Amino acid sequence: MPPLLGAERRELLMSILGRAGVIRLDTAAEELGVSVMTVRRDLGDLEAEGLVRRVRGGAVAPILPEPFGARAASRSTAKGEIARKALPLVPAQGAVAFDASTTSGALLTALDARDLLVCTNSVENAAAARRRPGVRSVLVGGELEETTGSFVGPIAHLAARSLSYAVFFTSASAVDAEFGPSEASLAEVEVKRCFADQSDRTVLLVDASKLGLRALARGLDWAAIDLLITELSPSDARLDPYRDLVEVL
Repeated sequence: MPPLLGAERRELLMSILGRAGVIRLDTAAEELGVSVMTVRRDLGDLEAEGLVRRVRGGAVAPILPEPFGARAASRSTAKGEIARKALPLVPAQGAVAFDASTTSGALLTALDARDLLVCTNSVENAAAARRRPGVRSVLVGGELEETTGSFVGPIAHLAARSLSYAVFFTSASAVDAEFGPSEASLAEVEVKRCFADQSDRTVLLVDASKLGLRALARGLDWAAIDLLITELSPSDARLDPYRDLVEVL
């Protein structure tokens, strides 16, 4: 059998990524019948094209900004369980902040309050809050980030800092014990920092598929986060790397 051409190898590597969700150097080299060094060079080419993100031992799909609707359709069962666990932390009155994530949005759809003000930089999440009994919503304006549909920039920062919040509910594109939470958008990080700075407590809501991954922009520091909520049992071994960093639920 003749050796595979470079384009053929890279196409097969992308097939592996689509099938397994990760490309491992050793197993990919064995499957393609080439050396680990050859796979490493191919991954470098794919990363230069923005098709993969290299990690220790291989590569994963890049974490990119996505529209709200596309994100909402993903991992809905996990988000529902996270919302169930987080709901008792939402006060019946006062002010709370929510980021532009669909995980926070899942929590918003379950709210039942007396006189609660919700502040967010997401049109969709502001609308979801308005539909709940006893809830008013404030939409942080600013520059619209076209891909994610959230508002960012200096005006959003100023508006986010104009109130004091009992709790800030936020998610992240990825969460790594060493790197911390991270985002696909640096502009989104800055708005989240403004909300966190004005909040008595910050709660990070993430599904387990994001654990152990890193996105483009470093997000909130672990010191700024009071509680990590996933759909997992608090005793799940996948949460072990985070136990010394933050309370888990």
